[in-house]
Amino acid sequence: MSIRNLLSSILIGAVASARSMTPMATIATARLAGRGTSGELFLLDRPTFKYGALAMGVGELFGDKMKSAPDRTVFLGLLARVMSAGIAGAALAPHGREKAGAAAAVATAVPLAYLTLAGRKQAMARIGQTRSGLIEDALIVAAGAAIVTMATKQGRYQH
Repeated sequence: MSIRNLLSSILIGAVASARSMTPMATIATARLAGRGTSGELFLLDRPTFKYGALAMGVGELFGDKMKSAPDRTVFLGLLARVMSAGIAGAALAPHGREKAGAAAAVATAVPLAYLTLAGRKQAMARIGQTRSGLIEDALIVAAGAAIVTMATKQGRYQH
């Protein structure tokens, strides 16, 4: 299997590096819109998890602007990225390659979390926490939506 087959998983891992809940929130939104994923996705097919992912995605966007928000590279921040990237990466992987998709997404999310944090800190020094956060939000949410839209298909779930 080529890296091209796991490109959506890798890209959603990059999204998770900056916003841990956005990957699951974008996939939950796609599921609510009737879009199917190639990989099997058990958790986000359950209403509690689906709506929980949406709520957590929105909550993260607000919480990130708070002065007390921890860096994304603290243990719990990295753990959230590992879980979200793994679930989303598996869902966007080809059927039967969910484990490889999860691994590719996690392997992308964790190291990039340090790079996106460095970029965010530079932006905060120039334009402040709120403005830099809003710009990062717009970029990451748009990227997540584009990746998930391109990687999913309209119609009932495939599994």
